Amino acid sequence: MNIRHSTESDRPKITNVYIDAFGKDKGDEIAELVNQLLDDETAKPVLSLVAEIDGQVIGHILFTKAYLEPENDQVTIQILAPLAICTALQSQSIGSRMIQEGLKQLKKSGVDLVFVLGHPSYYPKHGFKTAGILGFEALYPIPEEHADAWMVCELTPGVIGTVKGIVHVSKSLGQPKHWQE
Repeated sequence: MNIRHSTESDRPKITNVYIDAFGKDKGDEIAELVNQLLDDETAKPVLSLVAEIDGQVIGHILFTKAYLEPENDQVTIQILAPLAICTALQSQSIGSRMIQEGLKQLKKSGVDLVFVLGHPSYYPKHGFKTAGILGFEALYPIPEEHADAWMVCELTPGVIGTVKGIVHVSKSLGQPKHWQE
């Protein structure tokens, strides 16, 4: 398996990954979000990675720009959204490898914190911790029963505890429908 930066020519393949992973209805919606994020100036810089086997794109992960309110120019943050692996290849650690590669590249580029709204039993094994109890609020309120799904990963040691606030995301991702169950 190879993990690499996506290219413009990968977009149809990425769309197919989301449709396969999430089904036609939800997959189309998430693929549309990915395309919007890739074109959204407020989401940049982005880190868009694909996983491929024998030249076939089988996974995608996207990290986009976010910022804290109150603003803090000294802290750089990104949000992981979304991640998908073709159904036939799920549960083979492909998603884990993509997350680790993305976090490694983001750390190297100087990103301090990465946020995700995701499955609370999956992301902690990659260093994510519940964000709300650490002083980071999501753009929209997360219901108490799902509070553990809002998480943060510290890439620069010592940042957590020195900043807090509301995490703002790009215009495309900032639509309320993307924050509801």
